Amino acid sequence: MDNSERLNLLLVKLENLLLRQQGFEAEIEALKQEVKAMQSPGFTPTKPVQAPEPAIVPPPRNTPPSTISQQSATPQPVPASFPPPSNQPQSNFSDRFKRENMVKSDFEKFIGENLISKIGILILILGVAIGAKYAIDHDMISPLTRIILGYAVGAGLMAFAIRLKEKYENFSAVLVSGAIAIMYFITYAAYDFYALIPQALAFLLMVVFTSFTVVAAIKYNKQVIAHIGLVGAYAVPFLLSDGSGKVGVLFTYMAIINVGILILSFKKYWKPLFYASFGLTWIIFLAWRLDLGNDNKFFALSLLFSTLFFVIFYITNLAYKLTKKEIFGFSDVVIILLNSFVYYGIGYLILSQNKNSVELLGLFTLANAVIHFIVSLIIYKKELADRNLFYLILAMVITFITMAVPVQLDGGWVTIFWSVEAAVLFYLGRVKVILIYEKLSFPIIFLAFISLLQDWFTYSNLPTANGSIKPIINVGFLTAAIFIACFTWMFRVNKKESEKPAEWVWMRQILNYAIPSILLFVIYFTFRIEIEKHFGNLLDTTKITTKAGKYVDYNVQYNYNYYSLKSAWIYIYTLFFASALTLINVRKIRNKELAVANLSINLLVISVFLTLGLLNLSDLRDSYLFSENKYFTVGVFNIGIRYISIAFFALLIVQCYQLQKSALLKKDFKIMFDYLLYISILWVISSELINILELSHSEASYKLGLSILWGCYSLFLIGMGLAKNKKHLRIGAMVLFGITLIKLFFYDIYSLSTISKTIVFVSLGVLLLIISFLYNKYKHLIIDDAKNEN
Repeated sequence: MDNSERLNLLLVKLENLLLRQQGFEAEIEALKQEVKAMQSPGFTPTKPVQAPEPAIVPPPRNTPPSTISQQSATPQPVPASFPPPSNQPQSNFSDRFKRENMVKSDFEKFIGENLISKIGILILILGVAIGAKYAIDHDMISPLTRIILGYAVGAGLMAFAIRLKEKYENFSAVLVSGAIAIMYFITYAAYDFYALIPQALAFLLMVVFTSFTVVAAIKYNKQVIAHIGLVGAYAVPFLLSDGSGKVGVLFTYMAIINVGILILSFKKYWKPLFYASFGLTWIIFLAWRLDLGNDNKFFALSLLFSTLFFVIFYITNLAYKLTKKEIFGFSDVVIILLNSFVYYGIGYLILSQNKNSVELLGLFTLANAVIHFIVSLIIYKKELADRNLFYLILAMVITFITMAVPVQLDGGWVTIFWSVEAAVLFYLGRVKVILIYEKLSFPIIFLAFISLLQDWFTYSNLPTANGSIKPIINVGFLTAAIFIACFTWMFRVNKKESEKPAEWVWMRQILNYAIPSILLFVIYFTFRIEIEKHFGNLLDTTKITTKAGKYVDYNVQYNYNYYSLKSAWIYIYTLFFASALTLINVRKIRNKELAVANLSINLLVISVFLTLGLLNLSDLRDSYLFSENKYFTVGVFNIGIRYISIAFFALLIVQCYQLQKSALLKKDFKIMFDYLLYISILWVISSELINILELSHSEASYKLGLSILWGCYSLFLIGMGLAKNKKHLRIGAMVLFGITLIKLFFYDIYSLSTISKTIVFVSLGVLLLIISFLYNKYKHLIIDDAKNEN
């Protein structure tokens, strides 16, 4: 290779290196710009700055074109001393390396500059305390000398800390904290252990130390110093207490300290200091108040200072939101709720334990609502904070009004108020998209329901000595009617789609089922209770007082037939309610979830009527046939009500058929409806056969008549199964006939006369032959049916 070719090759390599250098310089410059942008106050995150593409520098003029193109097409790689991993770019690798070094550096800095100094000052204080205890135990120095030396150590440590403040501020702050702690301890020892200084001087010294602590916290801008001052300030009254019981002085001092420390926390925006002051104040006050028990000695003083503490913390917490324009968060909700309910709980306890102030409980609860309402009104009018704070405080107004109602009122007024309140809150939360109101309505909905249940319980146990309560025209029915109207409104609102998604999805899922379920439950029992009350009144009108025997002055007689009539009418009402509910859904609402509820309710009502309902009708018949009460007569209506009940039962069966045809149910229930229909018919006609036989005073009605009836009904089902090509009917007929034969051989045959046995056996034999004939005649239908199924 001659010199010209080698020169060209070196020039190409040099150009490649220059191009790489330009790219690195551009990337370094871009990174510098990004770092400066992040350090600026108004920085907002954006996409990372991209390094510009390196400019293509033309080759020297003396370079042959062919050589340049060939070499540039395959540039030679430049070896690197520390190649990055193959699966990670160089820049990412270096960034991670820097971050790891930074984390290690920060951790090392935290231990070296922060943790070690605090541990050191703690060990120093412990060492001084141990040395002092040793000197005291061995009488090495007098008490006065011990106190002077203690103050000297504290003052020396304070002076040393102040001297180091300019260069080592963090370390100096820790030393100041230790010096203040020593001063507190020495002052307490001088007063309590050795009685070297009076209580007033000790109190004054500790107030001075506390004030100095506040000043030091501001100068150092260290929250830890303020916390030491806080603990010292609250400890002073207890350390210097002489047991005189001057709680007024104690709480006045606490109120002053609270104002000072809360101003400090507000000025420096130290919220943990506010939380600590809040917790310590209420804990001290609660411990004192609960220890009094029922002692009303400090009635006015307790109300005064609890109100004062409540106002201080309330104003301070709101001041954060209003002046700092701080975003309303979860901790703010907790503090506002805790402050309000702790104060209300204390006030309620104080008022309830004083017999002269029990009547003021409702007014006190309402006063709490008024306080929150005034605050919310000021915030709203002045637009001092975001709407979330306004809605929270307004929610507190609603909460205390809700609590004031049961405190001051009784009975149905509580239910009416809570029902209306729940409806209004639910409307505002769902339609006006104020989610906090929807959340508030959630517990009130269930409170209103529980209150209504309690009203019903009270209403059902009201004495009737002063006159009977008229059905429908009474306070209980009015309360339930307003409740139903409110929940109907909520049900309609709940069906509308909300413009804003729910924060608590589980709550809406519960309400989707709870509101309609509660509504149906209340509608049903509202009228049922009125029916029960009507028959209760009728029973009370039959009261007869008769003379008794030698040892009993009188007996009370009632026409207890009304009990059975009441049950019969309740069954009729239940059949009508289920039928009407199904009809309304099929014709108007057409809700699939409600259709499932309709099906479940209908099956339950049918099952209860076929078992307990028909049994109750049999009791009415027996009362008509065998009543021996000489004071009351049982009319023929005991028999007539049976056919009213069966008519409403038939209506429910028809509505079940309409529900099955409505396509509201996801599955096809034709076969299930057939079983329901034909089993119900068999059950009713069996009951009616027994009823007819009992009225005719026929013996063995449960044996001979039922066996023949079931056999005939089996033949009927076979005919229906063949005519309509329904295999399940034919199978059901065979099962029924098998049950009939088992009943015949194991139950009927032992008590029947010879003629009865002959009639039953001949009848069933003929029925079996007819069934067999029908199967043989229409076997082609059965075979075709089987083929179609296959």
